Amino acid sequence: MARAVPKTHKLLFTIIGWTVGGIIFFPVLWIILTSFKSHSDVLASPPVFLNFEWTMDAYRTLWDGIDIRRYLLNSIMISLGSTIAALLVAIPAAWSMAFTPSNWTKAILLGMLATKMIPAVALLMPVFLITINLGLLDTRFGLGCILMLINLPIVIWMLFSFFRDIPLEILEAARMDGASPLKEIALILMPLSWPAIMSTFALAVILSWNESFWVLNFTASEAGTMSAFLASYSNSPYWAQISAASVVAILPIMVLGWLCQMQIVRGLTFGAIR
Repeated sequence: MARAVPKTHKLLFTIIGWTVGGIIFFPVLWIILTSFKSHSDVLASPPVFLNFEWTMDAYRTLWDGIDIRRYLLNSIMISLGSTIAALLVAIPAAWSMAFTPSNWTKAILLGMLATKMIPAVALLMPVFLITINLGLLDTRFGLGCILMLINLPIVIWMLFSFFRDIPLEILEAARMDGASPLKEIALILMPLSWPAIMSTFALAVILSWNESFWVLNFTASEAGTMSAFLASYSNSPYWAQISAASVVAILPIMVLGWLCQMQIVRGLTFGAIR
């Protein structure tokens, strides 16, 4: 029989947890506060924490004077588009490897995982030449395809590990009732593994949204995302505007994580308890 954890230990763990969480969150809090400061308050010495005059000037300048809306729209469209495309490929691929494995399944999975160990800069030149020859440089579609292929191994691996925990007997019963592979995936597999799919979807969106290496090398003025927008501020002395741009960049991901937190937790623990 398991022993109960003493209250003092629970209190200690709670204090440690809140302390670590506060340390991790403090830089984000400081960026948020800085975005509401005037330029003089940003440069104040010693730094002011809460006792400053709150202003929205940085956001007004950012929204009215700079075309941030185009970068934000590009980030949304490319992140969602690349993730949906990755799932459309990964779900049937993971289904095939989980329920109809071959002698090459393990080698294929290890091969896909090995591609994530290759430095991105080693692939820059061939991918760049292919993109130019196809006329996809600095386009949403081109960048979306690149991000989809980059995230595809992780998406397939996650879905494969989730699908493998689903009893094969359920799918065999559907096959005996005459279900086609498409119906089997759409009507049986996806509803059973919806939390896992949602957690994979959220992770892939976050990875695409935060990608900077491929964005900075394959976009210029048309398909730039928020990563490119923030990089353009690297030499700016206006810290309030930089902070405001950072808040705009991280806010959608924070909202997505908040809305999908239940699916993410359920997906990451999917199959842990049988």
